[in-house]
Amino acid sequence: MSDTPPAATPVLHLDNDRVRVTEWRFAPGAATGFHEHMMDYVITPLMDGRLRLIDAEGQVTEAELKRGVSYYRARGVRHDVINAGPGEMAFVEVELKP
Repeated sequence: MSDTPPAATPVLHLDNDRVRVTEWRFAPGAATGFHEHMMDYVITPLMDGRLRLIDAEGQVTEAELKRGVSYYRARGVRHDVINAGPGEMAFVEVELKP
């Protein structure tokens, strides 16, 4: 049995010269894998949930997300995002192209 968590599932909705819109779905325990955001971005949760974030230095934080309550982050964020809740989690990520 593998210790690797399941992968979060991305569905690309739109990608043009101004924005990239991706819906991310996470089964319980699913992770994006470590990545760096190369663009500013906005996250809009599709449901309530809890995410565990592990940054480049290994620091772990948890965030409670509420359906429809968006937040913004500037480019350069480096982290792994893991569904820390008991059920599915999903959000829409809008990346703002320069």
